[in-house]
Amino acid sequence: MIVRIIGGHGGVSPGFRATSYLIDGKLLIDAGSVASGLQINEQVLIDNILISHSHLDHVCELAYLSDNCFGLKDKPFEIHTTKVAMDNVRKHLLNDEIWPDFSKLPNKEKPTIRFNEIQSEKTFQLGEYKITPVPVNHPAGGHGFIIEKRNSQIVFTQDTGPTDRIWELAHKLTHLKAIFTEVSFPNKLQKVADDSFHHTPNSINEEIKKMPVDVPIFLGHLKPNYQTELFQEIDALKNDRISLFGSDDTQFVF
Repeated sequence: MIVRIIGGHGGVSPGFRATSYLIDGKLLIDAGSVASGLQINEQVLIDNILISHSHLDHVCELAYLSDNCFGLKDKPFEIHTTKVAMDNVRKHLLNDEIWPDFSKLPNKEKPTIRFNEIQSEKTFQLGEYKITPVPVNHPAGGHGFIIEKRNSQIVFTQDTGPTDRIWELAHKLTHLKAIFTEVSFPNKLQKVADDSFHHTPNSINEEIKKMPVDVPIFLGHLKPNYQTELFQEIDALKNDRISLFGSDDTQFVF
């Protein structure tokens, strides 16, 4: 699998994009920067979109993606998410008040996007990918994903505070190549991280003890205003398994 980090930050500022990970050019995880970070000829190649939860930095560019690709695809973008997240997006974003409802455009029979409800720990197939959604410790329908393609498995938690179930399942994987998770706030803001269901370097250091050993760990969702501090505090952990997303538009092959 080729994992491209279109945007790997927990905020938006020049040089910092919100969360969107693209697998093999066609499977998207979250839509925080897909429209601003990809050319339109790349956007139209996306088939399926996994939405981890409905917070704005993970769904906002569904609006622009739909608009950019309107009339350019012969099939809809298939959006896979929980009922909670799906209802939130339909009610608060693609509601014909904030933005047109592209699940009905150009018509209901041939929409630009189509929603598909997923169930916790119910594995489903998307072409050559096997997807298992796993609930994590984050609101708005928060889920991570275990994605498998042939003999390669990757865990994506997306936004989460301390959690357990996804690590229990990760220990059962026999071909786990990488873990993508998050660190959002510096240690001085531990209470803010706890209250908003995110990690600091201290809490992710404890969380790593739950994870399978000898697997590389990639940390995203850094808040742009705290990136320098986060790099310093993560570096102080002296853990060679950890890589931080300091810049966007990078890619990894597993």
